Amino acid sequence: MEKGLNKKERLMSLDALRGFDMLFIMGLAGLVVAICKLFPESGFFIMLTEQMEHVQWNGLTHHDTIFPLFLFIAGVSFPFSIAKQRASGKNETQIILKIIKRGLILVFLGIVYNGLFKLDFSTLRCASVLGRIGLAWMFSALLFLKFKPKVLAGVAAVLLIGYWLLLWLIPGGPNTYSFEDNLVGAIDRVLLPGRLIYGDNHFDPEGLLSTLPAIVTAMLGMFTGQFIRLSPEKISGNKKTLYMLAAGLALLIIGLLWSQVFPINKKLWTSSFVCVVGAYSLIMLALFYYIIDVKGYRRWTFFFRVVGMNSITIYLAQSIISFGRISNFFFGGLASKCPEVWANVINSTGYIAVCWFFLWFLYKKNVFLKV
Repeated sequence: MEKGLNKKERLMSLDALRGFDMLFIMGLAGLVVAICKLFPESGFFIMLTEQMEHVQWNGLTHHDTIFPLFLFIAGVSFPFSIAKQRASGKNETQIILKIIKRGLILVFLGIVYNGLFKLDFSTLRCASVLGRIGLAWMFSALLFLKFKPKVLAGVAAVLLIGYWLLLWLIPGGPNTYSFEDNLVGAIDRVLLPGRLIYGDNHFDPEGLLSTLPAIVTAMLGMFTGQFIRLSPEKISGNKKTLYMLAAGLALLIIGLLWSQVFPINKKLWTSSFVCVVGAYSLIMLALFYYIIDVKGYRRWTFFFRVVGMNSITIYLAQSIISFGRISNFFFGGLASKCPEVWANVINSTGYIAVCWFFLWFLYKKNVFLKV
């Protein structure tokens, strides 16, 4: 057994990493930017500010890793979920139906997040972050359930290489990977119902074709989850950590080399992007796993786990509940007495605090949104 870890316990590092990831969506990115503005002439803080924004097209910042890390973590959880379901007596058909149900519910929640209840169907965006997670995770889970690791590795390679070749060969020419001229946008304009988010209905980053490489992001998580589940008698936690770090380094090298011909691009979810953010995800999980589940340093994780165990709740709640107004009620007076740069820090901190205490209340009441 790893130190402090037993078979009935959740993988605490996974909840903590999920919480760390979601904090950036819950206002941490804004707080980092606000703090950086206290040092407007510092090159380091200017660089850090840039990391809190998405790149316009090709390239990568930390903010571009948030979404794929969440999808990767969803993949890591799945082998544990399968084992639990099988132990409870569920058969393969029941597990498959649950996978499909979860995927479709996430697609529906994504449309709800985009404004379904406004009933303005002419401007409703059907593609969404939750929809991408739902579909990519669902197809990956179905594949994982039916095939052995060697076959799955082959499927992952075919998806990534095939996606690269599709975007390279069709339509072809010098602008194959440009915003204006790429196969992903062309397919979305023809087949994806509703409004596309970019360029006056020109392109959607969570569209149909780019779901294919996103499946591999979830698969990488599932491979990792299956590996972590290996008995400590077969491989120790220390060795698991080293193997994850080595796999992350290998993926990083592959991704950087591939990016020379297939740019790292989150909006297209390119194959090089899958490899590089897969490397980041593996390395982050390895660090969290080693510190929390292997070495047993856990007390500091509570702040993150409160967020990580209700991640979809806070993602949806921010579009329903006015956390900003609540924060202003408690912190607005103090902020109004300070210079603008400090007021921004106080308001950003207040927003995170209000969101966190909302999740802490749900945690204490044992209320968790499970899809």
